[in-house]
Amino acid sequence: MQMPEVRGNLTPNRPLADLTWLRVGGPADWFYQPADLEDLCAFLKALPSDVSVFPMGVGSNLIVRDGGIRAVVIRMGRGFNGLSIEGTRVTVGAAMLDSMAARKAALAGLDLTFLRTIPGSIGGAIRMNAGCYGTYVADHLVSAQAVSRNGEVVMLSPEDLQFGYRHSHLPEGWVLTEAVFEAPTGDPAELEQKMADQLAKRDATQPTKDRTAGSTFRNPAGFSSTGRADDIHDLKAWKLIDDAGMRGATVGGAQMSPKHSNFLVNTGDATASDLERLGELVRKSVFQSSGLELEWEVIRVGDET
Repeated sequence: MQMPEVRGNLTPNRPLADLTWLRVGGPADWFYQPADLEDLCAFLKALPSDVSVFPMGVGSNLIVRDGGIRAVVIRMGRGFNGLSIEGTRVTVGAAMLDSMAARKAALAGLDLTFLRTIPGSIGGAIRMNAGCYGTYVADHLVSAQAVSRNGEVVMLSPEDLQFGYRHSHLPEGWVLTEAVFEAPTGDPAELEQKMADQLAKRDATQPTKDRTAGSTFRNPAGFSSTGRADDIHDLKAWKLIDDAGMRGATVGGAQMSPKHSNFLVNTGDATASDLERLGELVRKSVFQSSGLELEWEVIRVGDET
């Protein structure tokens, strides 16, 4: 297939395992890193409409199956990782790491500290309505910029994104490029200490030194439209996994972490199939134990073989 000319990088049959935190998965048919917004718009406009597009962040919440992805995988880079501040508004490129956005905002006396311990980039955080310690992207997002599948720049409101628990609505093939957040003010030193405390708590309870993709399953609780937990119930996925006897369970090189049972771990030689099969075994065991069906939080894409 003749692909559009680009100013960024366009690579055929690019292996993706080294770009995911779990270090598994086959190649993408095409891997595209746009130079800037104009390059991205021109590429999507010229790309045949029957070619699938998969936007990829830093691979922190992703299992790419062993057969790879039959699509153009788009990963944002240097042209999309800026940050600027005007008053209490923070404009951030989709490629910036969540942790970096939190730290830069804190230096300016603005509190986006909930982003500090969230693995991944701003684009992925919006896509998943990421949250931590009771605060979610939906609580602070003013607007987001995206490029549609036909190459048009579109501004999206929180209402357009239809935020839910670990979810937002974005048409297939659209690529997030930038976001504007409203942030409360705070003392930079106090915000820095708050983030340090968050990191210490995370490192004490989660397997941060292992190859994981963050929380594997969503907590099966009731949630409001903004993504906040309501008072219906507040069950934790890790507790259901423990009660089903699946803490530390293994399939091939995949393991449910002994430190935090809602984390899938690649112990060294796992395949994507190992990880997904273990996840499905956990879901089956939890259902048999509790009657509740866990939903995947980790995104799984591509062909099995």
